[in-house]
Amino acid sequence: MNAFIAVVLVCANGIAQEACHDEQALEVRKVRVANELGCATGWQEIIARTDLREDIGKTAYLKTECRRVKAER
Repeated sequence: MNAFIAVVLVCANGIAQEACHDEQALEVRKVRVANELGCATGWQEIIARTDLREDIGKTAYLKTECRRVKAER
């Protein structure tokens, strides 16, 4: 059975969306979720609790990804 990792990248406005990856992001947050739907929910609350919330939309933007990983047995 597969699981998923929800990834939220905080990227500077000067970085093109297609160029923003883990290495270029200002911050990377990851959490294991049960399904692809889990990748699309909950991250807003996580970012809202951080100091990064002040920068989003001004000097930075969010990019979300859903990565499939093999579940541990």
